[in-house]
Amino acid sequence: MYDVEAPLAGRREVARGVWVLGFEAAPIAHSVRAGQFVNLLLRPGPLLRRPFSVYRVDHDVVEVVLKAVGEGTRMLLELRPGDRVSMLGPLGTGFELEREGGPVALVSGGLGVAPMPLAAREAQALGLTVHWVHGARTADELCREWEGDEAWWATDDGSLGVAGSVLQAVPVGVGQVLGCGPNRMLAALAERWPEAQVALETYMGCGTGVCLGCAVPRTSGVFDRACQEGPVYRSGSIRWRDLPTALHYAVSA
Repeated sequence: MYDVEAPLAGRREVARGVWVLGFEAAPIAHSVRAGQFVNLLLRPGPLLRRPFSVYRVDHDVVEVVLKAVGEGTRMLLELRPGDRVSMLGPLGTGFELEREGGPVALVSGGLGVAPMPLAAREAQALGLTVHWVHGARTADELCREWEGDEAWWATDDGSLGVAGSVLQAVPVGVGQVLGCGPNRMLAALAERWPEAQVALETYMGCGTGVCLGCAVPRTSGVFDRACQEGPVYRSGSIRWRDLPTALHYAVSA
């Protein structure tokens, strides 16, 4: 784990109101794995760090994806090139892909797209076929920066791809399923693919296992810390009814 004073290197809008920010943070860029996250701290700014899944890495640059949903993310989007944040990471456990596990479906909803580009790259490095499956409310809210062999889209209003749930767009014949998105979506995914790996949405405070604010209820009866034992879990191992349904792990307010 590194704590890097990371200057903003660039930004781009990838869907309506959805932005990718890139920060120069070489130690983190060279060590992060798909599904892990970073905690960002603004000085001056809100008291707590904000957790973000790592979206992409480009040489020494770490990218995160976010939308202005509160004071912290609004302030991040006001940063100018060269402005610095404290970036702590990489944090948490990432996805585990198997070379013999068969084709991979990367299933995401909304800002849950965040960990998928790195997952696509890791899957392709193993020689796996990658199906990019992403959904949003409307076509202009879809992040269409995709990686893999084939892209499948879903929108609530039917403006692009399958009309309805992103789960309806998952092609047949996939052997490994990775998911990230609203907890309600992940709970439905768990019913269909209990062995899928999901990057869980939950509140986080410190991101280092100290504050115990990110407790995850497991079917075994124990509570894990999403920032340490997670945020990636087998979908069938979570007590979904005991989790909030309206959180955004990929971006915190």
